[in-house]
Amino acid sequence: MPDHPLLIHGLDGPAHVLVTGASRGIGLAITEALLAHPQVSSVTAVARHASGSAELARLGEAAPGRLHRADVDLTDEAALDALADALASRHPSLALVVNAAGVLHGDGLQPEKSVREVRRQSLERVFALNAFAPVLLARALLPLLERGPAVFASLSARVGSIGDNRLGGWYAYRASKAAQNQLMRTFAIEWSRRNRQGCCLLLHPGTVDTALSAPFQKNVPTAKLFEPARAACQLLAIIASATPADSGRFIAWDGQDIPW
Repeated sequence: MPDHPLLIHGLDGPAHVLVTGASRGIGLAITEALLAHPQVSSVTAVARHASGSAELARLGEAAPGRLHRADVDLTDEAALDALADALASRHPSLALVVNAAGVLHGDGLQPEKSVREVRRQSLERVFALNAFAPVLLARALLPLLERGPAVFASLSARVGSIGDNRLGGWYAYRASKAAQNQLMRTFAIEWSRRNRQGCCLLLHPGTVDTALSAPFQKNVPTAKLFEPARAACQLLAIIASATPADSGRFIAWDGQDIPW
């Protein structure tokens, strides 16, 4: 991170950070980049199967004692509370939280092309991780975010913009990201009253070459398809340059605001 020596604005000491969705894709790339940052003293890497991740094991071996893996289902409120308790027993506070977990497709789940394909079960599944999990994570971690400079960044998506929706389709994914935006924007307002040095950001990483986007890359120009490491660098640069005045913004990978 040579262009951004500080991890986040106003932070002048070592930082404890947490990344969700850390076992693959953008989350894994962000975890690796943070471990390489001289200001980061520890990274808690959260995923459903973090302890069994060979990639996280490799990163942990390269950074002895600095990477802590946590197996957590982000849709389970009790699991989030247990995560917060475990963190509080190790650290007085967190300087950075990056929520990189999300779902677009999977076993029995595909983005809808028509309203005829919309099903309640799919809506609930997608909303649980994309919309509800980020704000429930913020609630659980709030006691660790009330002192000093801190950033809570959650990955959103341009397709979650209501104003930018010109193609339709992808009902569950679009709506879940729009819901996340509103929930986190509301959290940003409340958090500013509890910690004037806090900054909550919603970030659009662009189209990144990961398993999430793989089935939908056909028409993406090569110059607009980012490797995870590049995406991580771009997002961390935005996080590093943001100030509390930016809290609540919805920002694309290039630093431009996205309409709600």
